[in-house]
Amino acid sequence: MWQSAETTTSGSSQSGTWVAMPDTVTGMQGCTAVVTGAGQGLGRADARRLARDGFHVVCLDLDGDAARSTADEVGGTAHQCDVTDRDAVHAVAELVPECHALVNNAGIWRFHSILDMTPDDARAVHEVNVLGIIWCAQAFVPKLRAAGGGSIVNMSSGAAWTHSPGLGLYPATKSAVESLTKTMALELGPDNIRANAIGPGLIVSDGTAGSYEGDRAAQRAKGVPMKRLGTPDDIADVVAFLCGDDSRYVSGQVIYVDGGITAGAAAR
Repeated sequence: MWQSAETTTSGSSQSGTWVAMPDTVTGMQGCTAVVTGAGQGLGRADARRLARDGFHVVCLDLDGDAARSTADEVGGTAHQCDVTDRDAVHAVAELVPECHALVNNAGIWRFHSILDMTPDDARAVHEVNVLGIIWCAQAFVPKLRAAGGGSIVNMSSGAAWTHSPGLGLYPATKSAVESLTKTMALELGPDNIRANAIGPGLIVSDGTAGSYEGDRAAQRAKGVPMKRLGTPDDIADVVAFLCGDDSRYVSGQVIYVDGGITAGAAAR
């Protein structure tokens, strides 16, 4: 439970400020986290990690069966949801009694050059990666406010920094995610709602496994300063940090979880 510093009996704070505190000393029991794109890959790893911390996890995914599979695994609940459909997102939010953490993980990409981009490609990527975050925030922020505050974690990408060619509108949408995150932090901070973004690097997951087949994995790992590719658990651990009380004064930040790729070029 997220509490006002003026009413809590544990911890310390100046009167009139807000702190976020779990209702037990063992984790986030009694708190609810909503994860979009929870049916596979990073979203499923996020759900597992948050459940391990004590959250009740509400799993949202365009694929309802995949959402239910994750929910069954973590003891949560599931809803089929298209994050690009604002009315549908609000309808799902009405079915969720409370929310203490919102993880906007759902995202898509299309492989093509800027010149080869079609209107359908551009529209699809923009609607999921940018508008989907906005619709989810509009639907669930009232519940975060009602809980006394909480955390929003938006999924960006290292591509927002590397501007990788051949990914069409994807890098631009992830740059937009980072800008939206900072705006959310400024607008929602007075409500004790924190907003941060995570930028995954080269992560091997359900959705990206095809890019690392054969010797491609070893080749791509050579370009990472830490000389290895990432896993969904590498991301989920940071999601858990940002959703939990240990990050209670962290807001408006973008954390790249990429083994050092976005630190700059290595010595040649």
